[in-house]
Amino acid sequence: MKEIILAYQGEMTLKGLNRGKFEAGLAKSIRHRLEDLGPFKVHSAQSTVFIEPQEDDLDVDEAFRRISKVFGIVKISRAVCCTKDFEDICRTAEAYLGPRLRGLRTFKVEAKRADKKYPMKSPEICRELGAYILSHHNYLRVDVHNPQLEIMVEIRDNGAYIHGPKEEAAGGLPVGTSGRALNLLSGGIDSPVAAYCMARRGLALHHIHFASPPYTSLRAKLKVQALACELSEYIGDCVLFVVPYTKPQEYIRDHAPAPLFTVLMRRSMLRIAEKVASKTGMEALITGESLAQVASQTMAALACTDAAQDLPVLRPLIGMDKTDIVAISRKIGTFETSIEPYEDCCTIFTPPHPKTKPTLAEIEAAEAQMPGLAELEQVAADTVEKIYVRIGDQPEF
Repeated sequence: MKEIILAYQGEMTLKGLNRGKFEAGLAKSIRHRLEDLGPFKVHSAQSTVFIEPQEDDLDVDEAFRRISKVFGIVKISRAVCCTKDFEDICRTAEAYLGPRLRGLRTFKVEAKRADKKYPMKSPEICRELGAYILSHHNYLRVDVHNPQLEIMVEIRDNGAYIHGPKEEAAGGLPVGTSGRALNLLSGGIDSPVAAYCMARRGLALHHIHFASPPYTSLRAKLKVQALACELSEYIGDCVLFVVPYTKPQEYIRDHAPAPLFTVLMRRSMLRIAEKVASKTGMEALITGESLAQVASQTMAALACTDAAQDLPVLRPLIGMDKTDIVAISRKIGTFETSIEPYEDCCTIFTPPHPKTKPTLAEIEAAEAQMPGLAELEQVAADTVEKIYVRIGDQPEF
């Protein structure tokens, strides 16, 4: 019995005349995730993507796992297809799901008719198929409210599809349908979650990381690379740009008023990120900042930071509590890597009493006293290391 995968679209079904673009983007993402597993046929119909293995020995389990993390899909199920002859539907349902009923006590049948010309209505399908199942499993009873197994039958234009309960998938919009952005990826908990949240809204992403050896180690960089690899299961292949930031950071430390150091450093990082983004066609920057979480994330500090460059700065975590952010990081599998105790250049040279309400005038006055900073930032932007991150990479650190 040949299994296929049904992937159900979410809000992209509401896109009207633009829906074709979103469906094409979703199909492209699915094909890319599966290309190393072997040939799969991917096509869309009636708000569903059908993923059909073209050879008998393909790893459907792994294909299902990968597709469940593709943005643009809200539900997913494994199914079998048969003709719309009702006797064939009954036999197929028993052969496919009958083994799962053994040892259970309750079940229900749910039917949907996308093909409205089918002679049996949904309640009749449920009733008759339920009776057929009971005739083969007389220890069962029907529970329409809290069944241990739900048997689903979908009557579609090209056949009948039988499957168990749908499983939750990634949701959101297909990656790349909303533009491209550069994510500032540190080694902490927040920035990987920010990348996930924006990719879920359809952004294609690359990452940029600031390394300051010898204050930050090779292990710290490998940790960030591991985070990028973990995120690739959701966002796809990407590039991690590693900026050699030691000299600009030391220069700010040596020439800036200590209470303004963190905001001045963040402005410097955004200027460098803008230069890299401009070279690579990125349309926005993404950060993991959350309002008032630390001194550099107050309203005044964020306003000063944004004024350093011209690209939009997207902050998907701005209104989240830390507990919310941690919950997402656990869900997407980045939490354990994020809490590994390696250095982060954002936390070195941190002043004991940072200013929480800086003004743009005093920030710009401090930068006027650092005429050599622009050149150091340009050198850093010109000498970034490019690390190509591909789905399935698993670097050790």
